[in-house]
Amino acid sequence: MNENTKKTLANPWIYFAVTFAWTWIIWGMAIAMGVSMEDGMGIVVLLLGVIGPMVTGIAFVYLTQDKEYRREYWKRVISFKRIPGPWYLVIFLFVPILNCLAALIDVLAGGSGATWGEAALNVLTNPLSIIPSIMFSSLIPFIEELGWRGYVLDRLQEKRSALVSSIILGVVWSVWHLPLFFVEGTYQAGLGVGTPAFWLFFIAIVPLNLPFTWIYNNTNRSTLAVILFHAMVNFTGELIAVTVRADGFATVLWFVAAIVITVVFGAKTLKREAADNRLDVNAASPDAA
Repeated sequence: MNENTKKTLANPWIYFAVTFAWTWIIWGMAIAMGVSMEDGMGIVVLLLGVIGPMVTGIAFVYLTQDKEYRREYWKRVISFKRIPGPWYLVIFLFVPILNCLAALIDVLAGGSGATWGEAALNVLTNPLSIIPSIMFSSLIPFIEELGWRGYVLDRLQEKRSALVSSIILGVVWSVWHLPLFFVEGTYQAGLGVGTPAFWLFFIAIVPLNLPFTWIYNNTNRSTLAVILFHAMVNFTGELIAVTVRADGFATVLWFVAAIVITVVFGAKTLKREAADNRLDVNAASPDAA
């Protein structure tokens, strides 16, 4: 494959188009067939659609990047050494603290705030149930992040600021979920179409991307770091079930967090010490010695 073709394929919008085609065709078939997530076939179809970002991400890495980048790509997925110690606190505490703050605001406003989620309640009767909860909460993040942050975020940041890249990816990632609202038995279908919860779901994903990019850029472009953070977003939801109003407060807090991160660390790279307006995605890995 010649270099011009590689450059064309490296355009992030090509990646988005192929990823949407993969996922939406599969989920569209599920909608047409009336498949439900409550049966085995439904789960298989759901996963076949979910792997879209991963499959296309890996494919584009091998189609557009050299051997060194491919080796680096997999290191970013498995290396714990890339992540500076203090960032583990951010990864594991950021979301629980934000959700607890949202619940507290709801309580102060006269609401009930939150209750223990299904995973927390199950632990009371079966402590080992926490293991499948952790695994399930981590599976989807692992699959998705091999494409969203593992591949295409770098492509976006080559010509755009971290802030703009995050907003673009946030909107794309949000809309990517749309077919799930029409598949019976999914979390999204339970929210309903056109309801306040429907709009809140799409809106909330956009500011959520700022902390993702912030963590990614400050952990030596660690895909593992954003997989863990994504898993904490999911797992916290299983541990702490916030009320609908508290969920709205949480969305506001995600916007506040995104603004604070941008102001403190700078919109260009979301890294305080960085001076250039682009992220060097070909920088040497700390593992390459």
